[in-house]
Amino acid sequence: MKTSAVIRDEGMKVLVDNLGLLEAEQFVMLIQKEPFDYTQWQENLFGDMSIDEISKQAAKYRASLNDTDDR
Repeated sequence: MKTSAVIRDEGMKVLVDNLGLLEAEQFVMLIQKEPFDYTQWQENLFGDMSIDEISKQAAKYRASLNDTDDR
């Protein structure tokens, strides 16, 4: 199991890599300012998708990232 510090560092790296530094910081500030229910957010994010559908979408997304890395 990862420590909280490792999870925090990895999470910030993902945010910065995908949003850029300023937007990552803005995202963190938004999360801290507003009440955030992760379970509710996740239910809204995936809706009625099955685990298989979510997995297929994740694989498709990962493949698209690999395609851009090869260029």
